[in-house]
Amino acid sequence: MREWAPGARNNGPGWGRAAICSWASPWLEALERAACVGEASGWQPLPLAVEREGRLQALAPAYLKRHSRGEYVFDWAWAEAYARAGLQYYPKLVVASPFSPVSGRRLLGAPEAWPQLIAGLEQVVDEHGLSSAHVLFPTGEEAQALGEAGWLLREGVQFHWRNRGYADFDAFLSTLSRDKRKKIRQERRKVAEAGVNVRALRGEVIHAEDWAFFYRCYRQTYLEHRSAPYLNPAFFALLAERLGSHCLMFVAERDGAPLAASLCLEQDGVLYGRYWGALVDIPCLHFELCYYQGLEYAIRAGLQCFEGGAQGEHKLARGFEPERTWSAHYIADPRFRAAIAGWLRREREGVGEYVDALFSHSAYKTLAPDG
Repeated sequence: MREWAPGARNNGPGWGRAAICSWASPWLEALERAACVGEASGWQPLPLAVEREGRLQALAPAYLKRHSRGEYVFDWAWAEAYARAGLQYYPKLVVASPFSPVSGRRLLGAPEAWPQLIAGLEQVVDEHGLSSAHVLFPTGEEAQALGEAGWLLREGVQFHWRNRGYADFDAFLSTLSRDKRKKIRQERRKVAEAGVNVRALRGEVIHAEDWAFFYRCYRQTYLEHRSAPYLNPAFFALLAERLGSHCLMFVAERDGAPLAASLCLEQDGVLYGRYWGALVDIPCLHFELCYYQGLEYAIRAGLQCFEGGAQGEHKLARGFEPERTWSAHYIADPRFRAAIAGWLRREREGVGEYVDALFSHSAYKTLAPDG
């Protein structure tokens, strides 16, 4: 293992011992074991660890990236600006949960070890001639620490649903404006009138044939957009093995034949909407499988939050609310650092105006931003 900063070590390609440390996510390990990440996919694992007296203190799940796909924080314009200047934007260093827009811990370990970990990321960039390092969807606390270290902060917007103690789905609907309530009922009625029933499968009840059908649906979504799926059947097999108890699958059927499926993951009182696909086109089925079934489940289970995935202003009309997300960026070239800092300041102003506008179109009868 090569030293990249005092006390910070690069664990090299592959997660090595990081894969078995208590902080490492089974999700990340499954991605690597299934070859969804790796040099061939442009996501080369290069985890950075801080050790003290042989004990692991902190870890960053870092990847050497040769493209910007699968990140959900869009920096294509930055790459194009580098190209126009005759410079290389790739490879870059990315700390992220690949193919996932879910916010969460990215600087794993005690906060007192974060400065050393952040310095190690910067040193990797500087010593190896990379253009930049990016920490995607960190927690607010981590974003603050990165900002205090001089990294550029970027805001984004997602749509999350918050459980306000609803007794059932109708109680939730009663808090919405009349037109939004009517629209949701109409959409659900269309699915029911099409003869569609939905089964909710959880944990061990999700059998191999269910996973196989789900993958057909997942793959179909990508084929319709003329792209290759990021994830393969081997990954979902590992997901079922390692995180099966957290998995929730909704399968739409008609006359006993499956038509479509969606997959969510549940952890710590939060439901995360991940993937969906359909083999037939039925109006409003996407809303039923991706939102309404998840909302009903979250209410029954007493979950605090339902994150419906990246983007999608259409979620606003269905009871989801705007939620800010973060990313942090270390730009090595001082000229581009200044230019991107200015660009981000302007973008941040636009994000603030956008969030205000979204709240003004809330689906709820009366709702204002917190604070």
